[in-house]
Amino acid sequence: MFWEKKLESWVDDIRHQTAIPLRLQLWNGRQFDFGVQAPRVTVRVPDVSALSYLLQPSFANLGKAYVEGMLEVEGRVNEIIGVANALASSTLKRGSKASWLTNPFRHTRQQDAEAIQYHYDVSNDFYRTWLDENMVYSCAYFENGDEDLGTAQLKKIDHILTKIQVRPGDALLDIGCGWGALVIRAAAKYGAKCVGVTLSKNQYALARERVEQAGLSDRVEIRLQDYRDVTGTFDRITSVGMFEHVGVKNLPAYFSRMRSLLADDGLAMNHGITTANVDNGEAANGTGEFIDKYVFPQGELPHIGEVLKAMQIGGMEALDVENLRRHYARTCGMWADNFEAQAERIKGLVDEKRFRIWRIYLAGCSYAFAEDWIALNQIVCGKSGRHASALPWSRRHMYS
Repeated sequence: MFWEKKLESWVDDIRHQTAIPLRLQLWNGRQFDFGVQAPRVTVRVPDVSALSYLLQPSFANLGKAYVEGMLEVEGRVNEIIGVANALASSTLKRGSKASWLTNPFRHTRQQDAEAIQYHYDVSNDFYRTWLDENMVYSCAYFENGDEDLGTAQLKKIDHILTKIQVRPGDALLDIGCGWGALVIRAAAKYGAKCVGVTLSKNQYALARERVEQAGLSDRVEIRLQDYRDVTGTFDRITSVGMFEHVGVKNLPAYFSRMRSLLADDGLAMNHGITTANVDNGEAANGTGEFIDKYVFPQGELPHIGEVLKAMQIGGMEALDVENLRRHYARTCGMWADNFEAQAERIKGLVDEKRFRIWRIYLAGCSYAFAEDWIALNQIVCGKSGRHASALPWSRRHMYS
């Protein structure tokens, strides 16, 4: 049959390029091993209709086939991701990846709220099963490399607040405050008076509850609000894991809005994911297409150069840039390990499709950070045009 010859040719082509610890099992009993070593991943194809996804093995195609139940996969999730990348790299033409900018999103307030709620409002219990005890859903900071996840997340928050020199009495705005961990820490440890905004209804409800439990209701206000609708003046502004939702074309306006909210001598921190693709395109092998469809609707990742340019256009000056790519690879790896360890409990909270989405998403992100497809950059910034005497001589205060 035609499909048999095409499949055999495809398997032979891959075998000649590389050895992959993969076994492919077909519905008719035939099987193919892609390497001489014992297979660590097994892919079962229950029907001939699924072969089209396999023969064009981008992460988008393989991810869709797995999530939708058209392929069954066995193996450790990190090895599954490695095998998927090996298949894609061996089959797809170099550079054959679409850019998010070929069809940029509008990012209206309603669309952004819907996208945020799709991702974050799965359920608080869902996130609680695999995040740390403070439910921090962003890159941790492993100062020594041997910290547990909870310690590393608190170190990340302290790293941010120390970098922007938060002082007692400072008015701090946290754009995309999540479940409130940063504003709670900023108020309790640093004495700041904080406003946290989110578009997630679940995050809003739990963050308010946690603030009240911490006895900080007089110093922390949580709002269900779009950052574009915030008014007032703040001494410090943090945006952690949020600007990925803004849209590349909207970045100058985003930083301009941040500038309008920042005191003249204030400092801001933008902590977010960037792409290694200099054209602001998606990560390799169709990763971005899968994430947009199943995980982060309307997400867009800029290159760090684009971020710095947009920041300058928006009237903000970058004062310090730190790449925490290694830290996010470890963070996502720990989340993926937690997810695997809590698999049965998570299956009781979400349906099979969403379970599969998140299982490969977390492990896939760890792989992408490790392989330099994406990075995490922390940028300390202030209003541009200030006299040089307003700037610090060194960055010693960030690490003392």
